[in-house]
Amino acid sequence: METVSTSTAFGGTQGVYRHASAETGTEMTFSVYVPPHEAGARLPVVWYLSGLTCTHANVTEKGEFRRACAELGLILVAPDTSPRGEGVPDDPDGAYDFGLGAGFYVDATQAPWSTNYRMWSYVTEELPKLVAAEFPADMARQSIMGHSMGGHGALTVGLTFPDRYRAVSAFAPIVAPGQVPWGEKALGFYLGPDRAGWRRHDAVALIEDGARVPALLVDQGAADQFLEGQLRPELLAATCEKAGIPLTLRMQPGYDHSYYFISTFMEDHLRWHAERLG
Repeated sequence: METVSTSTAFGGTQGVYRHASAETGTEMTFSVYVPPHEAGARLPVVWYLSGLTCTHANVTEKGEFRRACAELGLILVAPDTSPRGEGVPDDPDGAYDFGLGAGFYVDATQAPWSTNYRMWSYVTEELPKLVAAEFPADMARQSIMGHSMGGHGALTVGLTFPDRYRAVSAFAPIVAPGQVPWGEKALGFYLGPDRAGWRRHDAVALIEDGARVPALLVDQGAADQFLEGQLRPELLAATCEKAGIPLTLRMQPGYDHSYYFISTFMEDHLRWHAERLG
């Protein structure tokens, strides 16, 4: 693992790191905030998954999480959203919603994407092992959150591993990728035309198929330009109600899809996670 940069923030350390990933076949970059702590202490870990076009840097630079993480004693890890580098295939039309910056947190099965786009295994297996080895992380106390495409990732990962992640939350998540254009495009390219294979990467479908978590927290901007066409939180609300999953869905008047929205409610989410991480 190579350290790209480190700085001090609220008594803790903000670092950016790079490593050779066996899962993606590329160098991957991620950021980690480690709060101030006593020597030998092991700290709970919050995973933050970013959205379309983003890297680790978006939340690191705009998320305004460090003060709350320092107070609450939380490590925050922010991976990149896709493999990158020479030879990594991109959207054939150069669109922003697929390929580089848009890994959708799945392990692609279709050529040419399957060689590099293994973000599910990277986020759930490879990177956690690295974080456990290199940072003072208590891997028995993990939680996960994300924004937009990363909210989709956080929901699907949390629903798949409910015993691993004690809390799951999201900002403006894509809750049912199998029912909206962003998801239909990405899952079709990455996983192929058989929609049955998409269900394990669709939060609404996972819940319909029996996945359960103790509770979910979702914040959604009511002025989000993607609300009706791509995000559709009402689908998650209806599915959670039917399944008996307590969902706190907060529609925030006037807020859009941007990091002004995320940074405003980031502390609320971190406190919600801290309560469940112990």
